[in-house]
Amino acid sequence: MAKGPGEGPRLAELLETGRRLWEELDSGTEPSSGAPAVQDKVRQGLEALRQAEAMVAQLDLFSENEELEEIASADLKFLPLPALLGALTLKQVDLNKRLEHLKSARTHFWRFLKLCSSYGLGSFQLPPASPPGEEDTGSPAPGGPAAAQPSLVAMASSRQAKIERYKQKKELENRLASLRSFVEGGQADEDQIREFYTLQIRKWISTSLEEIESIDQEMVILRSRGSVKQPSAPPHGASRQPRTPLKPFILTRDAAQAKVFGAGYPGLPTMTVDDWYEQRRRQGVVSAQSAPRGAPDITDEELQKQQQEKKEEEDDEEALQKARNWDDWKDTHPRGYGNRQNMG
Repeated sequence: MAKGPGEGPRLAELLETGRRLWEELDSGTEPSSGAPAVQDKVRQGLEALRQAEAMVAQLDLFSENEELEEIASADLKFLPLPALLGALTLKQVDLNKRLEHLKSARTHFWRFLKLCSSYGLGSFQLPPASPPGEEDTGSPAPGGPAAAQPSLVAMASSRQAKIERYKQKKELENRLASLRSFVEGGQADEDQIREFYTLQIRKWISTSLEEIESIDQEMVILRSRGSVKQPSAPPHGASRQPRTPLKPFILTRDAAQAKVFGAGYPGLPTMTVDDWYEQRRRQGVVSAQSAPRGAPDITDEELQKQQQEKKEEEDDEEALQKARNWDDWKDTHPRGYGNRQNMG
């Protein structure tokens, strides 16, 4: 049916265009997968393969109710069409739609594997229709993607299956390389043509299983990143009101000095000692009796001298005798006496 008038050549050309573009992209000859020229090829290939897929569905080339022997050898080459669509879908690099592209590619790969399973092509276990952690409706299952961790036995079994698939894939590639020249040159007979297309299908089965496993892992990572970006609850104690910071100030001897000299910074407030004591008194830190009045810059030595003079004025005998002794000592000991180290 694929070779009918007006239908066969058009369908074959679309498939060949999509396959050729995918092989050019997969060979890695382009500088970057995000280059405009590369993405143009991806769009052209997807458009050609989608048209081919619609024509295959319209022609009803494949059915799950028929046997593999009932399919014409020339029609077998259209069976990997969904897998090609999935491979090209993964070549898109729009990060905002990455999850959407992964889901679409996984659907294409799974449809291809489901069709191959119904025909008995290859011995493999069909993956679930939905990614792990999702129901058929697409909503996340309770527990999230990481609800169940794989056991060691399952991991070892998966590793062994990967090794076997890799060996089979290498054998298929070697066999395909030997048959390709005969089929493309028109020298192959019916059995060789059928074997060639069957080997291509088996190769795409191995690729589809690997891609579905990789897609499931990437989807788990993307979902976990999305959950991390969601706003989390504020930490304990974060609701407390912040304390009002204290304003800096500079103590000055008097108001005149504060006005004239300040601190060197016009925006920095200043206050006198009396103002500071008054502020502290209003705050209850100091009493009114402790606040200085008049001369706030009297030193301790001057205060002692004033007290000594006051005692002398009151004719304190002890103070007078101490003052006389001090005067006599100064008469016999000039200033600097005993300071022989500095030779003063």
